[in-house]
Amino acid sequence: MMNYSESYFLSSDGVTPIHVNHWMPTDRPVRGVVQIAHGVAEYGKRYAPFAEFLCAHGFAVVANDHLGHGKSGIANAPKLYFGETDGWWHAVDDMETLRRQTAQEFLGKPYFLFGHSMGSFLSRSYLIRWPGKLDGCILCGTGNPSPAVIAGGKLVTNHEIRHMGKKAYSARADALAFGSYNKKFRPNRTLCDWVSASEANVDAYIVDPQCGGNISVGLLRDILEGLSYITDKSNLEKMERDMPVLFIAGQNDPVGDMGKGVHRACENFQKAGMLDVQSKLYPGMRHEILNEEAKTDVYRDVLLWLEKRC
Repeated sequence: MMNYSESYFLSSDGVTPIHVNHWMPTDRPVRGVVQIAHGVAEYGKRYAPFAEFLCAHGFAVVANDHLGHGKSGIANAPKLYFGETDGWWHAVDDMETLRRQTAQEFLGKPYFLFGHSMGSFLSRSYLIRWPGKLDGCILCGTGNPSPAVIAGGKLVTNHEIRHMGKKAYSARADALAFGSYNKKFRPNRTLCDWVSASEANVDAYIVDPQCGGNISVGLLRDILEGLSYITDKSNLEKMERDMPVLFIAGQNDPVGDMGKGVHRACENFQKAGMLDVQSKLYPGMRHEILNEEAKTDVYRDVLLWLEKRC
């Protein structure tokens, strides 16, 4: 049994209400807390099946909607937009606000962060910016683009921002960021085949009004800034070395360069001195491994990893 509720807190940007989803076990003691950071162009409540599974095993789960996503709307701004200045860092600091509030409610309980896709990039930024706050972190569907790729993306987004402004949608920048993903799965059934090997999941993603959409060029620029930060070796050395980290991804996930980017990220953590780093790739799965047909395998592996650290 579990209880679902919603709440809001004020973003670190000082103006935006941040929406939070809460899933709490009601039939057993809470053994730990899992905070979820969702990906780009989706929202926290989309993780309800995963959260309910964790609740059934004694974990309280919280997931906020990042700025410009879900119910965390920015006044007078389009969706999928973090803000005019310091958007990436506002999103990261909002994660710390939620952690601080939730940890107060469950004093002494192990606290874990689960970040998917863009949420994994935000989580990696969090590990550097807020070390020593967690008992473990799971990075799902992450990647590790080269400095050259990041620099090329910045050139394009900066050009588009100068001509269109941060709130605008740029087909050119969008194609640069996501255009190559679907090419790996030709012939394509949809524009989102790369999201999942499950056609039912792809179709559900496409019809969900809170998924997909035109990502602002400002948000794309913020993501690139975040990627620069988390791939800088000097920043990685600021992480808490004793904190365990688990990398999980689909073997066929283009965000992780079909596994190669996940391995690079994992190796960079180890080279930075992290003492407990593990990784697992799931054959046949694409980007959203929590929504694939064999998702129970992923659920089980995550649960076992959490239980060992409780």
